[in-house]
Amino acid sequence: MRAFRPKDPWSRPLADLVGPIIDPTLARRGFGQSDVILFWDEIVGERLAAMSQPIKLQWPPRPRGTAGGSSPASLIVRVETGFALELQHRAGAVIERVNAHLGWRCVDRLLLKQGPLERRAPARPPRTPPALAIVKAAEAAVGNIPDEALRKALTRLGACVLTRSSLSGRD
Repeated sequence: MRAFRPKDPWSRPLADLVGPIIDPTLARRGFGQSDVILFWDEIVGERLAAMSQPIKLQWPPRPRGTAGGSSPASLIVRVETGFALELQHRAGAVIERVNAHLGWRCVDRLLLKQGPLERRAPARPPRTPPALAIVKAAEAAVGNIPDEALRKALTRLGACVLTRSSLSGRD
């Protein structure tokens, strides 16, 4: 996998910005870091992620007088009621994938809580490029602007506006 190299030195992946903000909240729920929640789709796959979401990591209590060396945690996952049996059947694979993602034996049990999930917004389909006639109309509307970057941006904006208005039936 390639390392992320931004074209603009100010641009950064959203996960780099969100992680430090939500890590303290997730730490209260047992997650030492936000990776399990942020990358749940990648860890378990699209099909399992659509019907489940991690709730928290539950660590076993440590006996008094012992330091470090904690035993593995239980990962509590909310799952759609009709899908719980399949996730229970695949629990071993999910545990292996979570541990592989984290890089150490963090989880040894998967506890399922059945119930409705918080629905995520469906992914938008990719935009189709505007027709050549619409692009030409946008270029004609923009005219001759000396700044090339501005002219291209206004042409793209005009093409999007014209495409939307032609799709909605307005002229």
